[in-house]
Amino acid sequence: MAISDKDNQPFDEHGLEEHIATALTVEPPQGWDLDMVYAIVKRVFKPTVVGAENIPDRPCLFVGNHSLFALDGMVLGPVMQKDLGRFVRPMGDKFLFSVDSVSKFLVKNGAVIGHPEVCSALMKNGSDLLVFPGGAHEAVKAASEMYALQWRERYGFIKLAAAHGYTIMPFGMVGPDEFYGHLIEGQDIPDSMLGSLLKRAGVLTEDTRSDMMPPIPTGLFGSLIPKPQRCYIGFGQPVDLSEYEGKKLSKKKLQTLRAEVAGEIEDQLNELLLLRAQRRDEDSILRRLLTF
Repeated sequence: MAISDKDNQPFDEHGLEEHIATALTVEPPQGWDLDMVYAIVKRVFKPTVVGAENIPDRPCLFVGNHSLFALDGMVLGPVMQKDLGRFVRPMGDKFLFSVDSVSKFLVKNGAVIGHPEVCSALMKNGSDLLVFPGGAHEAVKAASEMYALQWRERYGFIKLAAAHGYTIMPFGMVGPDEFYGHLIEGQDIPDSMLGSLLKRAGVLTEDTRSDMMPPIPTGLFGSLIPKPQRCYIGFGQPVDLSEYEGKKLSKKKLQTLRAEVAGEIEDQLNELLLLRAQRRDEDSILRRLLTF
């Protein structure tokens, strides 16, 4: 039987088995490279963690809001491992693993393909997992949708967590959505001068989905370097699904549980935005200028 991803694209079954086998052997990164990345993250983005005491001492499925261009991971991963002692395994779309060299780098650093069989294998192994249900939609969102969850009709993470009796650990993250400004929103590109040039070059076609086009970013001094925005990470109350282990949940129960997780994340985002506003005076004049 063919195995397909959420977009009905076929996986090579043998390749999926190899991916799982490799993923299960991955050890938490350590050494000078992790220390260097952690030092840069701490220096540039000044991450503040609140609610860490809410994280239970058992394997969790960490669920949060996704940032523009999916840059939250470069801050979250080192902080989770160095400050909280948790090696989280991010689950990403299959296309991220389509290039062999990139795939090896991602897997080496803990990332895995976001496929039910991969998730089940890691849950049976007692791994900490990380998922952003909004996926690519949140990673290319417009400025007007900043810090807004875009989960559509996705319930897979609830089903898998319930099937394995896992605990979902909701969290919110503020900062990465503002690493870049938006020169042109993705949905506006087709009707822009740039869009006309891309159509002539054959890059844009009638089949191109404007809702999946990223904005044209402007980072530090108009470059592609992210602005040094302070980052805030807040953990809500855990959602323990151990009572549902091995059970098939109704659509209503799935909706209720998903709403509970989303509510925790949205509460964290609101609290973190307030906390950031209260601490704005702690930013140096230089940081304010660089993040303007």
